Amino acid sequence: MHDESLGKTEAALVAARREHLERLRARSGDPFAQTRYPVDATAAELCARYAFLENGQSAAAEGWSLAGRLLGKRTMGKTVFADLQDAGGRIQLYIKKDDVGEQSFADWEDLERGDLVGVRGYMFRSKMGELTLHVTSAVVLGKSLQPLPDKWHGLQDVEKRYRQRYVDLIVNPDVRESFLQRSRIVAEMRRFIDAQGFFEVETPTLLHVAGGAAARPFLTHVNALDQTMQLRIATELNLKRLIVGGIERVYEIGRIFRNEGIDTTHNPEFTMLELYAAYWNVHDMLEFNEALLARLVEVVSGGASELKLGERTLSFARPFARVGYFDALAQYSDGKLTRERLLDEKGAAAALEELGLPPSPGHGHALDKIFDRVVQDNLVQPTFVMEYPAVISPLAKRKADDRELVDRYELFCAGMEISNAFPELNDPDDQRARFEAQAAQRAAGDQEIPEPDWDFVRALEYGMPPTAGIGIGVDRLVMLLTNNVSVRDVILFPLQRQHG
Repeated sequence: MHDESLGKTEAALVAARREHLERLRARSGDPFAQTRYPVDATAAELCARYAFLENGQSAAAEGWSLAGRLLGKRTMGKTVFADLQDAGGRIQLYIKKDDVGEQSFADWEDLERGDLVGVRGYMFRSKMGELTLHVTSAVVLGKSLQPLPDKWHGLQDVEKRYRQRYVDLIVNPDVRESFLQRSRIVAEMRRFIDAQGFFEVETPTLLHVAGGAAARPFLTHVNALDQTMQLRIATELNLKRLIVGGIERVYEIGRIFRNEGIDTTHNPEFTMLELYAAYWNVHDMLEFNEALLARLVEVVSGGASELKLGERTLSFARPFARVGYFDALAQYSDGKLTRERLLDEKGAAAALEELGLPPSPGHGHALDKIFDRVVQDNLVQPTFVMEYPAVISPLAKRKADDRELVDRYELFCAGMEISNAFPELNDPDDQRARFEAQAAQRAAGDQEIPEPDWDFVRALEYGMPPTAGIGIGVDRLVMLLTNNVSVRDVILFPLQRQHG
């Protein structure tokens, strides 16, 4: 038994792999010329189907074809044991020269970790108890000219993992499973939402005015129009235009672009679900939100209501906790940050200074920073924070009995904001006044305040029914549901500095 790669530098390994490729081409033809292989089983299916086999027992009467990547090879004279990985998992291969023939067996001398093969054979359980495919024929389907790393984890490799995600997916099954789980989660979200009578739409990414959130947009130039345009920072305003147009239950799962920082919970390009329902209020939306998350937890946990996130256990049993915005601030500041103090612009500015935070360009911005510092990290279990101040909710309808507040909530979990919902403002005059106030804040220096979208005011003048809306950060939600602690672990290709 031997391992050909021991002691060789990476350059020598690449050179050796190219030599092996040329030998394969000369002996059996070009592996890259293959266009199809008739797969009829996966590793997982075969292991499940033949779990009943006893040690030394075989099912030689039943042949199967599968294809995948070699992740290990052990040569012993006229036999080879290899590990094959496909979409279903891993399986051991047993190749014997007398069974596959001299030419095919010679090909195995030139195969190594990372190469792609198609094999046909029958299942048996080895004397050591491992389910194994006894190969009767094999075809080389592709050659890996770069050697796979023996280990692909740890902080020293974290940037390379994100930059070369294809390698990360090959050698880290847990990473691959997280992304497959993400796909299942998004599919289940769509099924759940569609069953409630909602219609999925697609709205523009390129906009003349990117609104619907407080964030700096990315700018680009459209040559055909000779105009500078902005990438969307939300889908909100266009989706509400559709509510005006009579599509009464509408949603979009789309990419959002915000020119902001990068950390464990932020990526400038991310995925957001935005959903709007005519004739719903915020309590209808909260029930929908709670039911959706509970359902997704059931799906990923096999019917349970609890999930592990790092060392913590999160319970999604309904109902989730509820707390008022100013109640939470008072609770986690030992009563120092009261509603009266924070709704006074000078009082909020003084609170920023006491907390060691830099001055904010506006009152709403200051409240956001104070809440983030004092409250957010304490909200570990799923918690709805209710009744936000109107000053930080420019698109939400004010409470009828308290004009300083809006019927808005945000759902927090594990110290992260997961969703944001409120009854949408449908009074065009009120919306115009709020846009004018925002324009003044922008002129005063708050560049996260978007430019007013005056056409949206015009849309409201045609009449929008009472409507509730919600935004859910899909990436953060997937973090929770897949037990990942960084958003970059649930985005296939997170933004990074250009390499080299």
